[in-house]
Amino acid sequence: MNGPLANLLPQVMHFSKLQATQLVLLLGIILFAGAAGGWLFQKLKIPQVVGYIVTGILIGSSGFHILEPNVIAALDPISTVALSFIGFLIGGELKLGTIKKYGKQFISILLFESITPAIIVSGMVTLIVFLFTKDFTHAISLGLTLGAICSATAPAATTDVLVEYRTRGPLTTTVYGIVAMDDAVALILYTIASTIVTPLIGGHSLSFGVQLLNIAKDIFGSILLGGGVGFILMLITRRILDKDARVLTFSLGCLFLSTGICNVLGLDNILAAMSLGFVMVNFSTPKAKNIFSLVEKYTPPIYVLFFVLVGSKLNIWIITPFLGLIAIIYVLGRTFGKTIGSMLGAALTKAPKSVQKFLPFCLLSQAGVAIGLSIAAGNDFSDSIGPEILLIITATTFIVQLIGPVFVKIGVTKAGECGLNVTIDDIKKNSRVTDVMWGSEKICNYESPAIISENESLFTLLNSFSRNPFLNYVVKDKDGKLVGYISLEHLKEIMQIGDFAENMLAMDVMDVPRITVKPSTTLPDAYSIFEENDIDALPIVDANGEAVGILEKNTVDHYLHTRIIALNRKLDELDN
Repeated sequence: MNGPLANLLPQVMHFSKLQATQLVLLLGIILFAGAAGGWLFQKLKIPQVVGYIVTGILIGSSGFHILEPNVIAALDPISTVALSFIGFLIGGELKLGTIKKYGKQFISILLFESITPAIIVSGMVTLIVFLFTKDFTHAISLGLTLGAICSATAPAATTDVLVEYRTRGPLTTTVYGIVAMDDAVALILYTIASTIVTPLIGGHSLSFGVQLLNIAKDIFGSILLGGGVGFILMLITRRILDKDARVLTFSLGCLFLSTGICNVLGLDNILAAMSLGFVMVNFSTPKAKNIFSLVEKYTPPIYVLFFVLVGSKLNIWIITPFLGLIAIIYVLGRTFGKTIGSMLGAALTKAPKSVQKFLPFCLLSQAGVAIGLSIAAGNDFSDSIGPEILLIITATTFIVQLIGPVFVKIGVTKAGECGLNVTIDDIKKNSRVTDVMWGSEKICNYESPAIISENESLFTLLNSFSRNPFLNYVVKDKDGKLVGYISLEHLKEIMQIGDFAENMLAMDVMDVPRITVKPSTTLPDAYSIFEENDIDALPIVDANGEAVGILEKNTVDHYLHTRIIALNRKLDELDN
């Protein structure tokens, strides 16, 4: 059997060596240990992705060898799927309006933050290696190759932090745009570097023109494939908008289909998934765009598996002192280059101040593409610099994958963008009745103006309606217990009986409440009660049954929309 499908057979045979019971046990260990590590690091105010990676290091090649290299290789499809999820969600952030607004800014920053570190790392590594070896050919070859590889940024660890801390704003938008595109720049830079290095030291590299054609095929082929699958998904979702489960099934099916075809054809599955997401967010119907929130709900366990496997692949014990020194130079040069390049690109395009100041914090992570290029270099220059590059990139990936997410958190926190990517549903989930009820600031003293005595006259009550914005009152007895409630509509009906009504008391006209809520009741639960009983107000009582206040549906709606407006106003301020 020949062709791309033949390449899958060894992988399938290798994967089949893991017995089903062993596979389930291993997945259980990875998920449990990774989740525990992520939770622990989150408690320490460190991004959970660092906990996942550290867990992988401990149980992998650098630690207790619970996961052996052959097992890790057999689980590679999990990493492929995880990267496709990441690409899809990044594509969902690339809205046409955003591209039109920030397009020039993205390109300027992209070129500077990619090329500047490549130049700096190339120069620094070349100088240090030459000083130690006195071999200029070896030094310049190693420097150029590492310089090209260093321009790539890992989207996975970066975007995981953005999702974890619910970030939104100009810095977040820029980061999504940059990490989505700079891998393509890294591929082109590597092609240029390998073309220069090959005649210097010898190797198995194709001509520059052929390599460029292969890159063009990878980039544009991946985009066309993902866009085509996205178009099919868009047509499907137009007919099944009312069935979330089926939408999710088709979405995952199309995403896996795109990923599988990419593996067969040798295309970039991240780029294809990103193109799929781009089509869906820009050209599907508005209701179909909830696909991204549906898919996002299923990503946490996949991310845990992915990052634990990333950590388990890193073997820090094979690095010699000399290569360790080069790795440190590489990290320092790359960090300095990314910092200077991104700040310069942002300044030239007059990007928002938060982007100019804090974007460098978000570009340190390196993983998939850098490791892939190091493997390519290992094959192209197997008799010279290839093995050294593999070890250096392994060591530097270990370093930046641990510090990168921490610096992303620092950057978005300093930019003031944490917690801004919220919806009305998010605010509901984190709010309780006590946040919205009238008079909640005096809840413990029962001084809410929405609470009246059962002996209150209707004349006094009418005057209170004219002075306060709420349309419902709760009625208490002399002990403070809830005994009834009165609405404005109910009061209007009572007043139609004539002058006699003015002599009536609250106890004469109140209704006995059938349903109540407590101050600790969540807003989603309160909304469910409103809808299930077709009512607009709920009396609030404490644990002893004493009247505390009134919850009105229109007041809750106003509260939620006010919070959203405040968040959007803050985003506008950040953007300026």
